[in-house]
Amino acid sequence: MSALTGLLYAVLVAYLAGWYLDKWTGNFSLLLFLMSVVTFFYWVAERWHFLPHRQAAASELLRQDQERRTKLEAQGIKVDNQDVQAAQQAVLRQPWWLDWTAGLFPVILLVFGLRSFLFEPFKIPSGSMVPTLLVGDLILVNKFHYGIRLPVLNKKIIENHPVQRGDVMVFRYPEDPRMDYIKRVVGVPGDEVAWRNQRLFVNGQEVATEAQGPYFDQDSLRERPLYKEKLGAVEHQMLVDRMQPLRFYMDSARGPFPHADQCSYTIEGVSCKVPAGHYFMLGDNRDNSRDSRFWGFVPDENIVGKAVVIWMNFSDPKRIGRFH
Repeated sequence: MSALTGLLYAVLVAYLAGWYLDKWTGNFSLLLFLMSVVTFFYWVAERWHFLPHRQAAASELLRQDQERRTKLEAQGIKVDNQDVQAAQQAVLRQPWWLDWTAGLFPVILLVFGLRSFLFEPFKIPSGSMVPTLLVGDLILVNKFHYGIRLPVLNKKIIENHPVQRGDVMVFRYPEDPRMDYIKRVVGVPGDEVAWRNQRLFVNGQEVATEAQGPYFDQDSLRERPLYKEKLGAVEHQMLVDRMQPLRFYMDSARGPFPHADQCSYTIEGVSCKVPAGHYFMLGDNRDNSRDSRFWGFVPDENIVGKAVVIWMNFSDPKRIGRFH
């Protein structure tokens, strides 16, 4: 068993090393699930097999010691007071391979449960959500806000709050579901969403914005126009240069996306009818965000959760707290 445990840990280290070195994309939810299953089997084996065997061996050791003492005393031989407790403790001691498997099962199960059903931490890797979220922000995502989902399968089993315009949502990237993305919801099922001439329209109405002056963008090291925007009940800041040349958004290199027939592209921008069970997403850094304008809609089954709070930024601890 120790050799098998060593092999399992070698595979785990190799997997994590390859993930860290970008040799492949990891799936942390699946990894935690598999670790929970493996350590559970070790925990069951320890409780019902290995521990009873060690306890039986310790009891037998005590019985043999008492039998030896009785025989020696019957022969009139003085018996030294030898302590058998140390030997018993050595027999009862859990081997390392059980310590690092069965012993970790409660911890891994707790982490798996918290991460799957309550809150999951994420690190913001890019500037697509500036100024709301900055590179290096560590955020918590509420996993149950939109409903309870089965871990790994991501199958919703209990409904909760509906997705609202203005929510900051983490989701599995439609073009590569192994990756997690974060954007703002601007269109829910049935909405007509248009991004034309650097302005956002929802159901034919331009979304109200208010100029906030210049914002110094750390990524580009220059000042950019800052606006306050209101989507539904949510007010937030966003960046857009309305003097920037217009662009064609559909990513022709990757081909059409699912429900691409619900979108039309012109020199002015893009207009889409959001299909049932899907959402239209934009980054708050409108000129530097690859979002639904390029790759289409986010299906409901790709939802991970709602971003709710910044719990740490090691470069700027003052950012800790809610970002709305």
